[in-house]
Amino acid sequence: MSNAIRPTTLDHVKVYGKIYAAAFSGEPWNDPWQASDAVVHVTELLESKQAYGLEYVVDGQVAGFIIGTSMLFHYGRTFEINDLAVDPAYQRQGIGRKLLEHCLSDIKAQGMVGVHLITAGEGRLPAFYEQYGFKKEQRVMLMGREM
Repeated sequence: MSNAIRPTTLDHVKVYGKIYAAAFSGEPWNDPWQASDAVVHVTELLESKQAYGLEYVVDGQVAGFIIGTSMLFHYGRTFEINDLAVDPAYQRQGIGRKLLEHCLSDIKAQGMVGVHLITAGEGRLPAFYEQYGFKKEQRVMLMGREM
């Protein structure tokens, strides 16, 4: 089996959309994503001027990806991990871990002063991210409003 981590590409957005829809339609999210909507979502992120992403390839097939964007603040440039998705057929094999570790190493080398993400508040995801030094923010909260 040959595995590789390489930069994301717009050429693979349909594959990313399929993976995203499958991954986020399952636990813990259970969101009813359609692959076509997920393709638009991923395309919009990748077309951002400050986008950065990696894909994990197993035997020539994309098995997962991580995508984020950076933003400059008064204290330096930070990175937001927008999406980390692994095809359900490849989950629990360390692919998410490898993508996250590679991403964190790269963005540190790029001079980012911090990284943040939004994840499910329950289940195994908080503990997964805590292994890499992520912690619940005390000074900010996520707020939303339906339209």
